[in-house]
Amino acid sequence: MSISQTVRDFITLAIQSGGWMEMDRIYLENRVIALIGETTLEKSEVRPVTVPAVELVDVLLEQAIKNQQIADNGTEKDILAAQLMDFMTPPPSVVNAYFAQYYSKDPIQATDYFYKISTDNDYIKTRSIARSIHFPAKTAYGELQITINLSKPEKDPKEIVAASQEVNSVYPNCLLCMENEGYKGRTNYPARTNHRIIRMNLNGESWGFQYSPYAYYAEHCIILSEEHRPMQITKATFQRLLKIIEVLPHYFVGSNADLPIVGGSILSHDHYQGGRHTFPMAVAEIERTIELNEYPTVTAGIVKWPMSVIRLQGKNQNELIEAANHIFEKWQNYSDEALNIVAQTADDIQHHTVTPIARRNADLFELDLVLRDNNVSAEFPEGIFHPHRDVQHIKKENIGLIEVMGLAILPPRLNGELKEVANYLLDEENTIAEYHVAWANQLKATQNITHENVKEVIQQSVGDIFTRVLEDAGVYKRDVEGQEGFTRFIEAL
Repeated sequence: MSISQTVRDFITLAIQSGGWMEMDRIYLENRVIALIGETTLEKSEVRPVTVPAVELVDVLLEQAIKNQQIADNGTEKDILAAQLMDFMTPPPSVVNAYFAQYYSKDPIQATDYFYKISTDNDYIKTRSIARSIHFPAKTAYGELQITINLSKPEKDPKEIVAASQEVNSVYPNCLLCMENEGYKGRTNYPARTNHRIIRMNLNGESWGFQYSPYAYYAEHCIILSEEHRPMQITKATFQRLLKIIEVLPHYFVGSNADLPIVGGSILSHDHYQGGRHTFPMAVAEIERTIELNEYPTVTAGIVKWPMSVIRLQGKNQNELIEAANHIFEKWQNYSDEALNIVAQTADDIQHHTVTPIARRNADLFELDLVLRDNNVSAEFPEGIFHPHRDVQHIKKENIGLIEVMGLAILPPRLNGELKEVANYLLDEENTIAEYHVAWANQLKATQNITHENVKEVIQQSVGDIFTRVLEDAGVYKRDVEGQEGFTRFIEAL
C-alpha cells in the first residue's frame, strides 16, 4: 500500500471519529504529510477502512523516520504518534459535549464513549498494556490478582542522557495538571497531544476525569483537581468519593493515603483513582460487626483482609460521611504503643491516615477505610508497616491504593528473574539473582518441583509473598495480640 493511501485511510478514520467532516479531508491530509516529511499526495481512493488507526500510524512513523523528520527513538516516535492521533480525537469541547449527551441517557454509555476514544487514539496504550503478565493466587483472604508490569517501554540510554540534560520546565506543573491536555511533550516529559479530560463539578469544585495511559485494570481512570494542590485526606475526601460513585455508579473510586511511605507515587496533586473493576477486597466478607451508636443508619464491620479495614455501608450519604470522618479523626490521634502504633512523634509529625475506597453495592453506598501508619524504626527503617526486607526481593515499593485492594503491581525485573528462579529450581543453568536464592532454596526444600509444575509453584509462592506484603502493611496483625489491639481501637470509637 502506498504512503498516500495510508494517509487517506488514516484521515477516513479521523473523520469517522466525530471531530471532523468530509469537507476537512484535504486540509487534514496536508497536515499529515507535512508532519511525516512528504510534499505530495498521489492518487488514492476513499474506501472503507478496517485497519485500526494505531497500525496506520506505525506506517506513518516509519515514513517520517525514512524522511528524517524524526529520529528512530521512543521519545520522538511517541511525540509524533500523539500529534497524528490528535487528528483521531475531537477537541475537548466536542468530547465533553458528546460525553454529556451520552450521560443524559446512561452513565455507562458516556464512559464507554470516552473510553473508546481513549483507546482508538492510543492514549491508552493497549498494545503496551497487553505485554504485562497476569495470574491469580489463592490465599486465605480469597483470590488475589498478580501483575508483573511490563507496560511502560524502557528508554534507550541515549534518551535518558538527553532527558537529564534538558532544562526542567515548570509547565505543565505535574503529570496530573489540566495543562497536560494537548501538550506536545519533550525528551523528559510524555506526549499528551491526544489527551482529553472530561470536566466534572464535585460539590462546587472543578475537577477532571481522564483515563490512565498505562492502565492497571479495566477502565482505570483518574479524577483530578483542577487546582494543583497536595493530596490531603479530609472530610471533603469522603464527600467527593461518594459524589463520584453517585455520578458514575458503575465505577469504584478511591484515594491513596496522603503521607509518604504509605501514600501513592504522586502526592503533589490532589486526585483519586477509579474504574470498572472488581478487586479482591471488594468481595472480602465482613468478619466482625461494629456498632456505631451515633450513626444508626450505618452498618459497619471489620473486613477479613490482611490489612486493617473497616467497612461502612448505608443509603444515607451524609451519615456515612460523618461516620467515616469520625473514624478517620479518631485514628489520626490514636496510639497503641504496645503494637508500635504511634499517631504523632515528638516532633509533632502526623503518622496516621487512611486509604479510603468507595463503591456501590446494590442500593447501598459502601466506604472502606484502610488504617495506615507510616512510622519507621531502627528495625524497619523503610517503614514499620511497609513490606519487610525478607519480602522486598518481590515487592519493596509503596503499598498504594491498588495493592491495598488486592492487585499486586510487581516490577518488570521479575519477568526475567522468575525465569532464572525456575531454572535454578530445576537444577539447570541459571543466573539467579542473589536476593532470590534463600526463597528458591526454601521452595526446593518444601515443594516437589517438576518441569510441568515449576511455573505454577513460583506463581503461587509470589502470591503468598504478596499476601505477606499486605500483612506487613496492616497496622493490626492477624494474630491474637493484633486483633485484641484492633478491638481496643473499635471500643475507642
